[in-house]
Amino acid sequence: MLREPAAKRYAQAAFELAREKGDLDAWQRDLGTLATALQAPGAAVFLASRQVPDEAKQDALRRIIGEPAPLVWNLLRLLTERNRLPLLPQIIEAYQSLVDEERGIAHAQVITAVPVSDEERSAIARRLSELTGKQVQVEAHQDPEILGGLVARIGDQLIDGSTRTKLTALKRQLEGSTR
Repeated sequence: MLREPAAKRYAQAAFELAREKGDLDAWQRDLGTLATALQAPGAAVFLASRQVPDEAKQDALRRIIGEPAPLVWNLLRLLTERNRLPLLPQIIEAYQSLVDEERGIAHAQVITAVPVSDEERSAIARRLSELTGKQVQVEAHQDPEILGGLVARIGDQLIDGSTRTKLTALKRQLEGSTR
């Protein structure tokens, strides 16, 4: 998906307001509710449609999140008036990233050759936390092509401890020594 720079600016402004007012959790709750609702079939199309009046969009948003924090509601009205509601999923994602950064939380995508148990997932999270100095939340995926070990991606950082990579490196080393 193509990222809109405007979404990051809206998220940054929302984050700074929420932090200033001490409302990070309220914003996170309301935006989380919206994120869940936007996954419903047709929700994003409805909010993006120029044929749907702004009042109908705002009524739908109000039904989804009930009585949001006042500044959250102001953001939603502003996005509606500027026809920027389609940016909402990206704004929510960027806001969550800013909150996680503020709280020292990192998200790791971990690939292993075999499924990992909850105990192994916790051990991986502890080790990655030691390496990064952050509280790491692990999302594990399986890919038998890595043969063994694991590959972890935390933001832009890649930690490749897979057996496949080690075997490839060993092969290169052996080829280099025979020449």
